[in-house]
Amino acid sequence: MKKIIALLLCLVLLAVSSLALAESESDKAYVTGKGKIVVGITDFEPMDYKNENGEWIGFDADLARAFAAYLGVEIEFQEIDWDNKVLELTGKNIDCVWNGMSLTDEVKAAMSCSKAYMNNAQVIVAPVAKVADYTTVESLSSLVFAVESGSSGESVVRDLGCQANAVQSQAAALMEVASGTSDAAVIDLLMALAMVGEGTGYENLACGFTLQDDQYGVGFRPGSDLAEELNTFLASAAADGTLKKIADTYGLGLALIAD
Repeated sequence: MKKIIALLLCLVLLAVSSLALAESESDKAYVTGKGKIVVGITDFEPMDYKNENGEWIGFDADLARAFAAYLGVEIEFQEIDWDNKVLELTGKNIDCVWNGMSLTDEVKAAMSCSKAYMNNAQVIVAPVAKVADYTTVESLSSLVFAVESGSSGESVVRDLGCQANAVQSQAAALMEVASGTSDAAVIDLLMALAMVGEGTGYENLACGFTLQDDQYGVGFRPGSDLAEELNTFLASAAADGTLKKIADTYGLGLALIAD
C-alpha cells in the first residue's frame, strides 16, 4: 500500500511539474490564443510616449507593434507602476515589460529576458547653473536625487549612499528637479538626450556625467518561450533594416547593438 501511495504521489508531482513546464513553455501559445499581446510601459520618451493624438509611439512602441504583427496578434499598451513590473507580469496583467528596461541582475533573475538590443547609461541631470559643480562622485554626497522607483537609477543612487526621492516615473523625476524639489536626478541617458537641454521642455536642465553603463532588453514571464521568439524577430529585423529604420526615426541609430 505504501508503495502504491508513493507511486501515486510521484505521478501527481510529475503531472504538476509537467503542467508547470507546459505553461512556462507555451507563453507564445497563450498570447496567440487570446489574439493580443499586452505590453507594460511607462511614459518614457523616446522609447514609449504619446503623440498629439494620444497614441503611444517611440522606439520601443514601434518595435513592439512590429513584433505583434510578426506574431499575428493585436497589441495593447498598459501603463504600469515600474516598481510593480514583476507582479504585473507574473499576474498576467501584462505579457512583457518593454520600456527601455536595463538588463540588471535583478531583472534577469525575475524574468526571461531577450538579448540586449540597445546601449544606455545612467546619467545625472541637474540645473544648468549647477551641473558643472557635480563632476565627481564625492561632489554628489549631499544631494537629494529624484529617481524612478524600482529603476536602475534608484539602485545607482542608493549604492552611492545618497538620498533618493523615489517617484513614479523618470518624467516625474525631471519635474522634481525642474521645480527645485530635488537637487538632481539620475535617469537613462537616452531619455535625458531627448528631454533636457536646448530646444526641449527642460531647457534649464542639463546632462552631467555618467554613473553606470547598461543595456536595454525586454522581459517576459519566467520560462517564457517568447524571449527566444523575440530574439529571432530582432535578428530578422536587423537583417532587413527594420530595426535601424525605427531607431533612426527617433535619433537612436548609434545606440543600437549590432550583432
